[in-house]
Amino acid sequence: MDPSNTLDSAFAPSENVVAREIEGEIIIVPLVAGMGDTDDELFTLNETGRAIWQKLDGRRSLRQVIEELATEYEAAEGEIEADVIGIIEELSRRKMVSPK
Repeated sequence: MDPSNTLDSAFAPSENVVAREIEGEIIIVPLVAGMGDTDDELFTLNETGRAIWQKLDGRRSLRQVIEELATEYEAAEGEIEADVIGIIEELSRRKMVSPK
């Protein structure tokens, strides 16, 4: 995934997943077969992943998500950018998010 193009893209959760927050983690459950790994259909996001997931509304670009998270968590944008790109790559590979 080319980060320079991706940062201006907006992503949203796929219509083929349901996500629930349980004890501070986001659990993503595919509604159709073949979305997750064959060994593990559920996908769990930790606190960092949860913060990113909650901002994926299809309107905010990833650049905006990174800026908002950098302000909220007082962290370096470069570190947050790496986390955001990594999660988007993984969720895209699993077809759990889609570009808008």
